[in-house]
This record gives sequence, structure tokens and C-alpha cells, in this order.
Amino acid sequence: MRRADRLFQIIQVLRRSRRPITADAIAGELETSKRTIYRDIATLMAQRVPIRGEAGTGYVLDKGYDLPPLMLTPDEIEAAVLGAQWVAGRADAVLATAARDLIAKIAQTVPERLRPLVLEPASRTPPQWNGPADAVDVVRLRAHIHAGRKLHLHYRDERERDSARTVWPIAIGYLDTVRHLVAWCELRRDFRSFRVDRIRQAEFLDDKYPERRAALQARWIATMPRRRQLARHA
Repeated sequence: MRRADRLFQIIQVLRRSRRPITADAIAGELETSKRTIYRDIATLMAQRVPIRGEAGTGYVLDKGYDLPPLMLTPDEIEAAVLGAQWVAGRADAVLATAARDLIAKIAQTVPERLRPLVLEPASRTPPQWNGPADAVDVVRLRAHIHAGRKLHLHYRDERERDSARTVWPIAIGYLDTVRHLVAWCELRRDFRSFRVDRIRQAEFLDDKYPERRAALQARWIATMPRRRQLARHA
């Protein structure tokens, strides 16, 4: 790997990590020596890249630092296009249009030699969503999640049982053929997953739920190992 490419990759590694990352870990990912990483970190700091930390404890990249736009590697371009293809075929109409626009922008912006990676990608996804129709406005649902506001749902489960409940929505999960709304349920006092196509009616409330969505998501993720274990023994 050229040194210029390695410096760029070090920034990328630091950029995606939320915690300090050691020179050992960076060296392992980039398949080089720890001494080389020390030298490269010193070079980046000398160039006023806002890296904090020291040998033995780990390094972090200060928030707000950015690189010139679309300095993408071939693999990053292909990953972005593949992800956008997936969204274009499976998300709601607004996100699908945004994904197609993203592919077009990447194609117009990357150097000519990299354009075939966008227009003739080696990786592809199935072309369209084949799941059941949604009974709720997913665009508005996404906006409500971002706003941290409650929903009142009328829901019909797999046994055709109806229920009404108020929930705190935190995420929409996309499976192969269905979408799931993940939320904290006030009725059950626990996290629940609701198939979007089984929501009979949704009332979008103005009330904000009392916890930050990020904190709720962290709690939900923390419960996943227990839920998987219970599912295996069910």
C-alpha cells in the first residue's frame, strides 16, 4: 500500500471508531507494523489532522474533521452503490428516489476511470421489494422516529388477534420480505417488534417519549443476546 493511501486509511479507521483505537489494532487492519503506524500518526498530526491520544492508550479523531468529498476507494464506491441499489429496491418511495439520486451523483463525481464501478457494478441486489404492502405511511413513520414522538397503534398479530397500544418507535428493520417497527411498548413495558404490514392503523401523536432514542436503541441492542437465547429454547 502506498504511504498516501495508508494515511488516508488510518483516518478512515479512526473516523468510524467511537472509542480510542490502538496502534496495534490499526496495524493489524492495515497489515503493517506498529512502528509504521506510529510514524504515520505523527505525520498526520504534523499536518494538523486533529488526532488525540498517545502510544499505548489509543487514538481518536476529533469530531467535525472531514476529508475532501468523494475521495473514495474502488471498494468504497462499490459498497455505496450496492447499498443504494438495496435501498432503491426495498425502502419507501422517498428513500428509494434518494438512493437512485445518490448513484447518479456518485457516477457524475468520481473520476472517469472509476465510473464503470458505478454504471457496471460487479455486485447487484434483487431489483424490487416483493413483500406485502404497508398499511402505514413509512415516510411519516421515519420522520416520527427522528422526532422521538409516540405512536398509538392498532395491531393485528399472526393469530389475527387485535390490540391497541402506545409505543415509542426507535427503528425500522428490513428483513427479506417484511419490515419491522422496533419500539418500546407502554402496554408490555418492554421492547416489541411489529410487522409494518400488520399495523391496521397508526395515530401519530405529538407527545415526545421521555428517553433519548439513542439510549433506547442501546438498551434494545443490549437485550438482543437474551432474546436470541430465549428464541432458541422456545
